This record gives sequence, C-alpha cells and structure tokens, in this order.
Amino acid sequence: MSHDLKLTSLIRNSLLIFFVFLSLTTSGARAEDQSGPGIPFQTVADFIHDIIEADRTLYTTHVVDRMQETGTAMASEGWKERNALPLPAQMLLLSGERVRNKGGGLNYRLASSWPIYTKNGPANDFERKGLQAVQENPDEPYTGLITQGKESLYVAIYADLAISKACVNCHNRHLLSPRRDQKLGDVMGAIIISFPVKQ
Repeated sequence: MSHDLKLTSLIRNSLLIFFVFLSLTTSGARAEDQSGPGIPFQTVADFIHDIIEADRTLYTTHVVDRMQETGTAMASEGWKERNALPLPAQMLLLSGERVRNKGGGLNYRLASSWPIYTKNGPANDFERKGLQAVQENPDEPYTGLITQGKESLYVAIYADLAISKACVNCHNRHLLSPRRDQKLGDVMGAIIISFPVKQ
C-alpha cells in the first residue's frame, strides 16, 4: 500500500472513531431540548459531514488525481475487475457501507435527483425535498427528524458539489446518466447523514 493510501486510511479510521464517539454522546439529548446533555444533533451531523467531505477531497486530490496524472493508477467504476482505484463517489459509498454494517445506527450515503443508478436516488419524501432544497441553497443543510419503524432518526442532507473533473466526466459520459451537463462546482446531489436519537 502506498504512503498516500496508508495516510488516507489512518485519517479515515481515526476520524471515524471520533465521530462515532460524538454521535453516541448525543443519545441522551432529546429532540425538543437541544441545549440538554450531549451535543446538539446538528453539531454532530456537521462534524460528521466535515470529516466525510475532508476525507473524500483528500482521496480525490492526493490519491486519485495524483495517481492518474502520473500514470501510476487509474480510477474506474469497474475498479475491482480492472485493478484500478475506486472512484471518489464509490469510496464514499464503500465507507458508508462499512459504517452501517457496524450496526451502531450511523448511516451516510450519496444520493441525487439524477442518479446513475436508481438505488442512489431519494429513498423517501424527506430526502426528495432535501435534495431539492440543497440544489436551490447549497450552503444550508436540510435537516429534520423522521420516524423509521420504531426509531426516530435525525437526518441531515448536505449539497454534494462536483469537486474534480473525474466527478464531472463520470456523470456526463456514463451511459446510464440522466444528466450530461454537469460542470465543476455544480451541485451533483447530496450527502445524507442519519443517526438514531431519543425524543
């Protein structure tokens, strides 16, 4: 494993422990009393988002872009078959799956109003409204409480911007893409973060 990949992995693992700890400290806070014990839900969601965004940006710029520019390795949607690097979006989805599989209740994923794959579209009305809201106002997350089964979840939806040419090219050139006019800096979708809370 290269130094850059080891560094990225170390940062990700250290920060994962940090934000899981933060999410657990909020479990005593009630939704109607955000000034109570623990950290306010919005603050926890912001911390988690900051970590995800930083990790993804560093992976994109220091690993994917750098490896492709030097011809050392390529990023590809079919990375397993091609012995390539996962695309930045795939890396985020993979890390989200790993966190979800730990069973602590924390979830995050990418979603879009124009997904290449249907599974990456909005899962419910709240997500649909949130995707529209961050498209119109990317500087403000769309947040709220939803009920899922017997659980109350705090959900925060953050605009996901096209941060590299790899992101733009993938969406504009993919055969299944419903939108092919993306540009750097555009809102391509959202990062959706959720975790269980007590009310």
